[in-house]
Amino acid sequence: MNIFEYTEMKDTRSGFGAGLVEAAQRNNNIVALCADLTGSLKMDEFASLFPERFFQTGIAEANMIGLAAGMTIGGKIPFTGTFANFATGRVYDQIRQSVAYSNKNVKICASHAGITLGEDGATHQIMEDIGLMKMLPNMVVINTCDFNQTKAATIAVSKYVGPVYLRFGRPKVPNFTPADQDFIIGKAVLLNPGTDVSIFATGHLVWKAIEACRMLEEKGISAEIINIHTIKPLDVEAVKLSVSKTKCVVTAEEHMMNGGLGDSIAQYLSCNMPTPLEMVAVNDKFGESGTPEQLLEKYGLEAHHIVDAALKAISRKK
Repeated sequence: MNIFEYTEMKDTRSGFGAGLVEAAQRNNNIVALCADLTGSLKMDEFASLFPERFFQTGIAEANMIGLAAGMTIGGKIPFTGTFANFATGRVYDQIRQSVAYSNKNVKICASHAGITLGEDGATHQIMEDIGLMKMLPNMVVINTCDFNQTKAATIAVSKYVGPVYLRFGRPKVPNFTPADQDFIIGKAVLLNPGTDVSIFATGHLVWKAIEACRMLEEKGISAEIINIHTIKPLDVEAVKLSVSKTKCVVTAEEHMMNGGLGDSIAQYLSCNMPTPLEMVAVNDKFGESGTPEQLLEKYGLEAHHIVDAALKAISRKK
């Protein structure tokens, strides 16, 4: 498929729901816990098909994490589900002590991440969660871009032994990655080869980066687009290979500038190959109510913002 094409618009949280069911059909040890948001997390089908393996914990996220950690001792593979804000910020102590420190095989699955939660506003949105989770030793951090990739990631996560934070979203977005993809944790995906600028994008902003690629192409600029679905461990070889060629970088993410993907890539580059870098991310602000489209524009996360960042990065090349 041409990278500028997509099959349909689908929400990534539905990809999680589909992947969870498929993974559970393959492995009887998979269980699911939800903090009173079964419909929002698209866990309904799992609950219907496997009622004896589904646990509704109510609005008690800290208890949910504790239960999940305990279940791993008996060989279960628990997937917990709630909004990203409640999955991380509200229960960080329990995650740190009972999951990461103990290296428990818990899968923390978080929907409604970032600014595109939209009208629910700042108290439900979170743009700090990747930073919170990537700082925890033992924790893998994954941020998927569309339905197909989220489904594939969920299945891959079920086979991985150790703590995982899987982040996805609420709005319908272009579904453009292959349905039969082989999702490899920690392995970036090259979407478009280029020579003038490397654009590393994650989550919902991968499609925005693809749109930016087309706009840059019209200006005669060759952009390399790389989908960084795994924030931790970061695929530093993919970063090195691309930047060695283009000599400048743009990162794009629906997350705070501090602590996100751009922060990780900047850290690697500054230590190994100093390179002009521009970040497209939320710059030290809380969210607010609005449609996803309004918020992406206001907070500087649209395709034209990526284009502007790319032009600036290119201008800084020696």
